[in-house]
Amino acid sequence: MPTGQQSPNAVVFAILVACVWTGAAQASEPTGFDCGGGTLSRESAPSNGEICYDRIAQISAAGPPSAPTQPDGLLPKDRMVKWKPGLMPFGGIPRRTTIYKTLSPSGHDDSTAIQVALANAPLGQVVQLSPGTFIVNNLILMRRSVTLRGSGAQLTKLIKTNGAKPRTSNVIKGTKGILEPVDPASYRYDAQPVIIVGPSRWNNGPDSTLSQGLSADGVQGANVVTLASTVNLKPGMLVLLDEKSGASWQPTPGGFPQSAKVWQGDRVAWNMHYPTQPGDDNSASNADGPYDKTPGALPMAMSWFARSDRPINEIKQIASVTSNTITFTSPLTISYRVSHGAEVTPYARNRNIHVVNAGVEDLSIYGGSDGGLRFESAAYSWAKSVEVTQWLGEGVAINNSLGIELRDSFIHTGSWPEPGGAGYAVSLASGSSEILIENNILLDVCKNMVFRSAGAGSVVAYNYADDSFDYDTPTWVEVGINASHMAGPHHVLFEGNLSHNADSDYTHGNSTYLTFFRNHLTGQRERFTDKAGVRAVGLAYGSWWDSFVGNVLGRPGQMSNWSYDDPSMEKGVAAWGSGGKGNIWMIGYDPIRWKMAPDPKTLSTLIRGGNFDYLTSKTVWTNGFREQALPASLYLSKRPDFFGNYQWPWVDPTGAIKIHTLPAKARFDAGTPFALPSGAGR
Repeated sequence: MPTGQQSPNAVVFAILVACVWTGAAQASEPTGFDCGGGTLSRESAPSNGEICYDRIAQISAAGPPSAPTQPDGLLPKDRMVKWKPGLMPFGGIPRRTTIYKTLSPSGHDDSTAIQVALANAPLGQVVQLSPGTFIVNNLILMRRSVTLRGSGAQLTKLIKTNGAKPRTSNVIKGTKGILEPVDPASYRYDAQPVIIVGPSRWNNGPDSTLSQGLSADGVQGANVVTLASTVNLKPGMLVLLDEKSGASWQPTPGGFPQSAKVWQGDRVAWNMHYPTQPGDDNSASNADGPYDKTPGALPMAMSWFARSDRPINEIKQIASVTSNTITFTSPLTISYRVSHGAEVTPYARNRNIHVVNAGVEDLSIYGGSDGGLRFESAAYSWAKSVEVTQWLGEGVAINNSLGIELRDSFIHTGSWPEPGGAGYAVSLASGSSEILIENNILLDVCKNMVFRSAGAGSVVAYNYADDSFDYDTPTWVEVGINASHMAGPHHVLFEGNLSHNADSDYTHGNSTYLTFFRNHLTGQRERFTDKAGVRAVGLAYGSWWDSFVGNVLGRPGQMSNWSYDDPSMEKGVAAWGSGGKGNIWMIGYDPIRWKMAPDPKTLSTLIRGGNFDYLTSKTVWTNGFREQALPASLYLSKRPDFFGNYQWPWVDPTGAIKIHTLPAKARFDAGTPFALPSGAGR
């Protein structure tokens, strides 16, 4: 870089300090830096909104925290991203030490007292909650750069008593201790979350009246795009970058009626068909496209979590604007094409609505009835060491957000573990990008995680995610770790997780360019007797350009009567599940239409290599993937602190010992989900 030229990271650090945003976000500060005194520190955040460009420049001159060098030739370049999600570019979550006020439970509704303290706390300070139970029957809205901190999860409890009900004491037949839920249709509740980090509950998406089209293709890996006009765009602003699907009627694999079609583009496959089939089809789908004949009515799913028919997207922050060129603080994870109507869209005119540098720490959340904890138009904010349980909807929802970090937490036992959005542990939606989900325990829910038109540049790493199920059909094995459930998710890294499987479900549309590296995928849920749909890896229709490298699949001594590849993959016809008790690989299926042949594009674009399985007891190198040494991580430069003295990497498909200890699983097994292992630090 030429002498005297600031890096994009230096620019954004300065922007975060300098901008005083009106309305929801108010003033902000750089995460992890103290600009209020005369010293430089990564241990606390500023207590005011003063401008401190000089100090920021000093810190930034050394460059951002180190990241691993991407290994040449491990995977094709179009599948690799410089993953630096969450608050990694800023050195991690700040250690805020200044307490503005300490609150104790009143015995009555504490919502107002907590809300007033958060509104009045100086920027960068902490509202501390004592041990005990706080009743919060009204939504807590965090609109400023402060921290809400308890005295420890399971010690400080925030309970919405007019919200979702807990499970009963009855155990579901055929399970080990999974409790029956109470149908929410049987009781009245106030449909609100417990905490929102963001300006408001609703209307936080991009303003499509302000969109500007790209005048040249945005190149994957580049930080720069050229627009027809940069009016309404300023340094520091967060914007949505997206493109149209370009879908049209395309032939389906075998198993459909003759001449049946699916609405699909080169990257996007919607779960809509002609003639109509079960799924998201409108009754009025026709040969001209899956549009309802009623003027203005959109087809199902195509505008649920993205701008209409624009599910390929990502949120970016602008570092600089020069003429008709804007430079982002992070590179594009995929190309954005003029031929597909690529656009940049701000969230508001000439300002930012996103709440920056707000944190929730060390507390438990019960009873949320429109989610437990929600990030709604937030940036560089976090939840750390929180418990979320007994909720309806999503335990932790991340919408319209950038750089959120969820770590060291326990999200479990949703109130109503049913599909349709009723009981998901973690949800990313509406373009949310560069999210870090790390070192968590996710258990006993309908789906451990869903990604809905979101996830670009995100990392899901070192989590224990197990026991997902549908209460109406508990014997069906739900997806484990995944970035699916709606068209659009792409370039998500899954590293070092322990789960019963990895999958992508295609319920409403497809996901692409997912990378699974050094995970242990057992194929079997811990507390269920699995009989239907048993697999270590499953990829549904439309799961294109996915990569599985260096994983360990199955369990030792538990693979009797399993098959390696589902017979459908070899025969090219629908023979799903006919190979035995379970499958190591189940690739290209349709979760609604089991008579459909494997999706040939899913099969042809899959890369799998260096994966060890307990069926063959071999490390298998396939798909032209040459035998080679595997890097320790694709996003970390060193052992993470939360591993303490445990072996890292803990998954080693080429070593004498394949599996070591995952800290999150060890915490759960010990009954101490928030205890750090020996030698670990915060």
